[in-house]
Amino acid sequence: MKKTLQKFLYLTILVFMISCVKSKIKEEPILKTKKELTAADILGNPEYLAISYGGYRANSREVQPTIPELKEDLKLLHAMGIRILRTYNVQPKLPHASNILEAISQLKKEDHNFEMYVMLGAWIDCLNAWTDKAPDHNIESAQNEGEIARAVALANKYPDIVKVIAVGNEAMVKWATSYFVQPNVILKWVNHLQNLKEEGKLSKELWITSSDDFASWGGGEDEYKVKDLEDLIKAVDYVSMHTYAYHNSHYNPAFWTVPDNEQDLSDTEKVDNSMLRALNFAKMHYNNVKKYVHSIDSTKTIHIGETGWATISSGHYGVNGSRATDEYKQGLYFKHLREWTNEAGISCFYFEAFDEQWKDAGNPLGSENHFGLITLKGEAKYPIWDLVDKGIFKGLTRDGKQITKTFNGNKEELMKTVLVPNTDYPR
Repeated sequence: MKKTLQKFLYLTILVFMISCVKSKIKEEPILKTKKELTAADILGNPEYLAISYGGYRANSREVQPTIPELKEDLKLLHAMGIRILRTYNVQPKLPHASNILEAISQLKKEDHNFEMYVMLGAWIDCLNAWTDKAPDHNIESAQNEGEIARAVALANKYPDIVKVIAVGNEAMVKWATSYFVQPNVILKWVNHLQNLKEEGKLSKELWITSSDDFASWGGGEDEYKVKDLEDLIKAVDYVSMHTYAYHNSHYNPAFWTVPDNEQDLSDTEKVDNSMLRALNFAKMHYNNVKKYVHSIDSTKTIHIGETGWATISSGHYGVNGSRATDEYKQGLYFKHLREWTNEAGISCFYFEAFDEQWKDAGNPLGSENHFGLITLKGEAKYPIWDLVDKGIFKGLTRDGKQITKTFNGNKEELMKTVLVPNTDYPR
């Protein structure tokens, strides 16, 4: 009887061990064959929300965010549902982008559920840009070659993270008088990157684009619609366009004017309607670009590489200007843009995640410092108050501070800062 029992226990243990081995064999191929997502998978996918990200806290980029600070930010963005970040340069003295990639890589190792991808920007300049010499917009800067090489190196070092390289940021639009180049320069480097893909020196799944103003992509003045732009449209994997109703509330304010048939509405209704017109202004830019791009290459998709709304302005957009500036209007614009682009299958790299103060360091109230959804004090602005209410930031901090709401979450106090659009002022 004892031997029979021992034999039974032995067989039971043997069967259990075999079943565990079989189970492990079945599980391993699933882990090994997990599909690595590409730009084609994530761009236009509403489950992969996009945002422009700069982690600078100080009023100079010489003070670089540390990797622990970047990881703190990335955890906040991940909690917000963000899965794609846009960066702007890979300059050797500004290791921000490379540090972001390293921070993401570390977070992925620490938490297998952490998922984040990057649209890596390579900054492109003309000759004499940002110097005391006159910019030569027909000749490119010698620094461009190194910038592209560094972008390639990072894309190859972090292929699981870098899914797009963007050649230039507003590098073709002619109002960028300090540095813009002709389209043939962008075309040259886009073709260079596409050739590296063909030669197996870059992943064939990596997408190449340029991120520029809607006008630069043929959505505006005819002066931009040149042969080199046509060739560029054919060369990129998709078009990344920018649109800013916010700035146009001053420069092209026809859409911003409260029409005669709305004069009897309440102030809040006037503001609400103005933000619907701002949405339609962005849609108009998008559709104008789409119409032109598809006249050249009907296969190209168009995504929004930048759009946003500032919450403070001492200049054109504040009290004595267009009065576009406050958190309530930012909240409406953010909501409208996300709803439209998510439904339409358009990636929108909303500008931007956090306020930064280096952009207009000499003017703390300059609008360029205040496009973020979260302030430098770690306060969530009105567009994302609901995320605070839902507790998504619980246990997360920025610079050691818990995420709270601006105005202490008091909407009545916020609304006291909201002014009806103004177009009757000297420009």
